[in-house]
This record gives sequence, structure tokens and C-alpha cells, in this order.
Amino acid sequence: MRWYRRLALAAALAAGPAGGIPAVADAQVTLRASHQFPGGKGDARDEMVQIIAREVKAANVGLDIQVFPGASLFKPNDQWNALANGQLDISSFPLDYASGKVRAFGATLMPGLVRNHERAQRLNESPFMQDIRARVEKANVVVLADAWLAGAVASKRGCVRTPADVQGVKIRSAGPTFASMWQQAGGSIVSIPSNEVYNALQTGVAEATDTSTGSFVSFRLYEQVKCITAPGDNALWFMYQPVLMSKRSFARLTKPQQEALLAAGKKAEVFFNGASKDLDQQMIEVFKKNNVEVVTLTAAEYDAWIKVAQESSYKEFAAEVPDGKALIDKALAVK
Repeated sequence: MRWYRRLALAAALAAGPAGGIPAVADAQVTLRASHQFPGGKGDARDEMVQIIAREVKAANVGLDIQVFPGASLFKPNDQWNALANGQLDISSFPLDYASGKVRAFGATLMPGLVRNHERAQRLNESPFMQDIRARVEKANVVVLADAWLAGAVASKRGCVRTPADVQGVKIRSAGPTFASMWQQAGGSIVSIPSNEVYNALQTGVAEATDTSTGSFVSFRLYEQVKCITAPGDNALWFMYQPVLMSKRSFARLTKPQQEALLAAGKKAEVFFNGASKDLDQQMIEVFKKNNVEVVTLTAAEYDAWIKVAQESSYKEFAAEVPDGKALIDKALAVK
């Protein structure tokens, strides 16, 4: 279904927005892709973008993509505005980073809303994600490839298993919904992007962090923590991090170029679906190798955190976001 949706999107955008932005001629076009993750080091999010770049080049439709990893082109939090106004063409972007602009995007990093990789894939075909994608497109951005990453929480003090374990801890949170839950449990929130976490832990600005399993490895956070709570069967942390494209940039391409991009996005998505589980296991192996204790939540510990989340993240989201409760309910309805 999503493949046909993408073809329909290409057809709709080919005509350009109101007022008529003409498609470019068949001359060579170079697009710029930006993300905050390490380049050329095996990070699966970087690889998604690199796959798209390789595939469109191989399609021979006069289209190249120049990839700028490691926040070398735009700072992490600046990428959304750059996509929306056409300054940036493509990004592998944690959608929750834009929740300050579109509050509903906080649902894509909501404690306990996903729980495991299989459910994440079912969510992609659900009314919940149809709603999210519609809000993305309304903001002049389009989705080229879906991606869900599992995450973890790690601390310099010890293992985080129960809400009592973050009491008085300076904890970095990837987004406002988790920040709300950590704060409800007694944590002190540190707000920085994932590429700044290593230094924050090293200097004592932060004592704990949540982030994706891929980032825990890519940013070498095993050098700074004592214990990590891995996803396991009861993952609190899942983040939607699609490959996004500026609608303005997409609309200016020729139809063959658009079709090549959509086909490349599909291949990148298939790759990531297979790689996402591997990221979790790679993290566990790397952290154990570096003498970091690795634990997972029991069902009872997971339920204790969900209770805290319901009293904080869920409650605040429902109160602050128009149709927020309905959006959460759509996600929870996916079994």
C-alpha cells in the first residue's frame, strides 16, 4: 500500500504546488542530504541515505545526491526548517526533533507505544502512521523511507530498571515525551542532541542518557557508562527516524527522477528493516566487550514505567496536542 501511495505522491507533486513550480530539465541535478550521524563507519542511518544516493546515480536519470554526515552541513535541530523551506533536500531525521514545530510528532518517540520491532512494522501500515505522514506532508516535507529504531537507557551510576533508579540523576532525553517521564520519576533533564552526549557524560553535565541502540555504538557511549538497559522483549524506547525530503525539492524534479528517488527509498527501507534488529544485538555485544553491564526490563518493570508514562507523557500529550489522545489510541490499537 505504501508503494502505491508513494507513486500517487510523485504524480501529485510533479505538477508542483499552487502557482506552478516547473520541473527541472533533464540536466544533471545534485541534491544535498544531511544527517547528524557518523559517515562511512557502518551506521545504518547513514547507510540508508548512502543507498538512496547510490541507487539514484545508478538509475542514470541525471540525479546525484551529495551526503553530508556528522552534522557537517546543518546542526541536528536545524534540519527540519531547512527541509520545510527548501534549503535542504534530504535528511535522515528523528521526527521527534521537530515536535516543537509540530507537537503531534512527539507521538513518534512515546514511551511504550511500540515495544518491539514486529509491532513497529505493523504500525507503518496503520491509521496512526497515515496521520503522521499527512502532518509531515502538510509541513512541506515528504517521507522517502520509513525507519524505526529501538533504543536504550544507560547510566554512569548503575542500571536503570525501575523509576527509583533515575531519582536525582541528570539524564539526557532524546525528546519531550521521555523527558516528561524521566522528570516524573525524579530525574533532572539535560537537553542536547545525540552527537553531544559523549562530551556531556564525560564532563558530568549528564549522568545518564536515552538514545537509539545505533547511536549508543556510533557515538562510543560504552566508554562513559556503567550499565545499559537494552530493548529486549520490553522496549520502552522506539523512535521513528525516516528519510525525509523537502516537498519543494521533490516537486522540481522530473518524473523519472522522482520515480528513481521513490524506488531508492523503498530499497533503503527494506535494508533498514533487516538491519534494525541487528543494531540491538551489536550494541549488546559491543557494550559487554567493553565491560558495561547489560540488563533488560522484566514485564513487571516495564509496567511500572508505563504507569509513570501514563501519569506524565501520555497525560500531557493528550492535553497539549489537538487530537493527541486519539493519536495515541490509534497507535495502541495496533496489536
